[in-house]
Amino acid sequence: MVFPNGTVALKEANLEVAPGEFISLIGPSGCGKTTLLRLLADLIQPTSGQIRIGGKSPEEARKSRAYGYVFQAPTLMEWRTVLANVMLPLEIMGFPGPERRARAEKMLALVGLEKFARHYPWQLSGGMQQRVSIARALAFDPQLLFMDEPFGALDEITRENLNLELLRLWRETGKTIVFVTHSIPEAVFLSTRIVVMTPRPGKIETVIPVDLPQPRTFETRETTRFFELATAVREALRKGHGYEVAE
Repeated sequence: MVFPNGTVALKEANLEVAPGEFISLIGPSGCGKTTLLRLLADLIQPTSGQIRIGGKSPEEARKSRAYGYVFQAPTLMEWRTVLANVMLPLEIMGFPGPERRARAEKMLALVGLEKFARHYPWQLSGGMQQRVSIARALAFDPQLLFMDEPFGALDEITRENLNLELLRLWRETGKTIVFVTHSIPEAVFLSTRIVVMTPRPGKIETVIPVDLPQPRTFETRETTRFFELATAVREALRKGHGYEVAE
């Protein structure tokens, strides 16, 4: 992927994702993680190579409502209630009124916010706002969920709690998730596989399978295997930077 100013953002980014996987993209700032996600979501166009999502181009996947997208910030409309925010994509897609409401209420219950349907975003904590954003992305039942550092701005306690909530949602819905993060512990805790990327021009350095048992709990982070996997990711990141890892 080459931008108009000549910057090569991505190179040799070859990856296959199976249905139902939870894939985390991790790497230094500027390595192309978000660019790769935006390419998948048809928000920008590739300058070379090919992308297929369930056999479709990103544009075809977008038009067939194959995926939802959760941004770094919740991007909620302050003048709309929580329920109305979740219903917004359904309104745009032309779903009938009763179905819009039923879907939105179901998704709010799924993320544990059914009691806050009539609240406004400014009345919610940052973590609750991001849960509304996730509910909105799931409202039209996409096959895929693209998530661009959705918990990066939250405090550590809230972030760990939302990691647990996200894994619960993933298990209950069976969605395929592609998740961007800068956090090694978050990537290890959430993923079925971790894609480690190099500095710009970004390429995939290695893909690390995560064999931690499900369901994962707070105690998962204290296991020997968790620390082994975190070390493997850290060493892959160091290798990608081009310097040796101390023995």
